[in-house]
Amino acid sequence: MATGNGPWMGAAVAKGGEAILEARDLACLRGDRAVFAGLSFALAAGDALLLTGANGAGKSTLLRILAGLLRPAEGAVTWQGDDIAADPAAHAGRMRYLSHQDALKPALSVSENLDFFARLHGGAVAPALAALALTPLADLPARVLSSGQKRRLALARLALAPVPLWLLDEPTTGVDAASVERLRPLLAAHRAAGGMVVAATHIPLPLDDARELRL
Repeated sequence: MATGNGPWMGAAVAKGGEAILEARDLACLRGDRAVFAGLSFALAAGDALLLTGANGAGKSTLLRILAGLLRPAEGAVTWQGDDIAADPAAHAGRMRYLSHQDALKPALSVSENLDFFARLHGGAVAPALAALALTPLADLPARVLSSGQKRRLALARLALAPVPLWLLDEPTTGVDAASVERLRPLLAAHRAAGGMVVAATHIPLPLDDARELRL
C-alpha cells in the first residue's frame, strides 16, 4: 500500500510555480483493503508525473480519480483550489483521459475516427495524423489496423484541440520504439504550452524531467 511519505509527496512544484492540480490525502479502497492512503501531490503548469508500480498497485484507479470518474474513499482532487467534483463538466473539458481501451469506431477510417473526435472537441485532423505517422493509413478502416496502429490512432487524439491536462494509462502498450519516440515532440510541445501530464507506465516515456510516484 502506498502512503504519502515518499520523497516527492507534498514537495513544491517545480516548473510553473503555483499548483494547478492537487491531490490531497487521497485514499482508495478495494473491498476492505486500502490500495493507497494519505496520497498527496501537486502539479503546476508544464509538470509531468509518472505513476509506476506493480500491477494492482492502483495506478489506473488513481488516474480515474484524477479524471473525476471515481470518487476517492478519502481526500479530494482540486483544480486551482476547487474540488473537481463540484463541476464535473468543467473538469471533463480541461483534460484528456486515455485509458487501456483505444475507444475507436472500427467501421470508420483512421481519418474519420479523428474527425469524429474533432467535431466534439475541436482541432485539425491532418496535423494529428502526421504527429503519429498515420497519414499513409488515413483511409483504412480502424478494424484492419494492428494493435500498435490502433494505439497510435488513440494517441493522435491528443494532438487535436489543446487542453491543460493529459491523463495517460499505459499509453505505449503495443507501440514500437520508433512510435514511442514520436511522442517526444508531442509531449514536449504540450508541456511547453503549460500543459501537464500524468502517465501510468511500465516502461520509460520520453518525458524529460518527469517526477515519479511509485505506488
